[in-house]
Amino acid sequence: MGNEYIINGSKCFITNGGVAELYIVFALSAPEKGTRGMSVFIVPKDTPGITVGKEEDKMGHRASNTVELFFEDVKVPAENLLGKEGMGFVIALKTLDKTRAPVGAGGLGVARAALEYAVDYSRTRVQFGKPIALFQKIAFKIAQTATEINAARFLVWNAAWRLDKGMKVGKESAMAKFFASDVAMKATNDMLEIFGGYGYMKDYPMEKLMRDAKLLQIYEGTNDIQRLVVSREVIGPIKK
Repeated sequence: MGNEYIINGSKCFITNGGVAELYIVFALSAPEKGTRGMSVFIVPKDTPGITVGKEEDKMGHRASNTVELFFEDVKVPAENLLGKEGMGFVIALKTLDKTRAPVGAGGLGVARAALEYAVDYSRTRVQFGKPIALFQKIAFKIAQTATEINAARFLVWNAAWRLDKGMKVGKESAMAKFFASDVAMKATNDMLEIFGGYGYMKDYPMEKLMRDAKLLQIYEGTNDIQRLVVSREVIGPIKK
């Protein structure tokens, strides 16, 4: 209205929302237009009308501050509009194309850590007179996990390379995100089993890695959403 916008609403699960000094807010400036009526605003945290909710008590990623934000008649100057009015959905999609590959990189790191811890443990844990790494069941788990990590690594690298080159990356970024985070979840589960009961204890790092891996499958768009993105690009338009 006039030279300012007024924002009302709330959003949960805001990463670092309690410590950030500046928010990038996606809001409907023309609700009747649906996604075409979404705009993006730069909003300082100290703007009157903004309330920060409680910090969430999460299963994993516990060092990351996560809160709910409430906006009540928050006045935002028109010059704080990011891009053009109604371009919010396009900006969101372009942003996600660039952030999903780094989530895949995070999954890659979690999986690699799980593998390295498990390999070290299996080399020193002795049963029936020899290190458990020499038992075929353990060795095969390690081989499978190492192979899946390598496959995930190349997907992440490919997406990152395309980003650096300014190429279209929606499909590749989605592939990297869902595959690498799925590998992270599977790797933490399989490698924890090598530790046996010790893997379930907080004295060892495996239970934390498993808790951290789960969120990677959820944020920046769930992995099922990533599969939808990939399938639509691979299949292409279909005439009805």
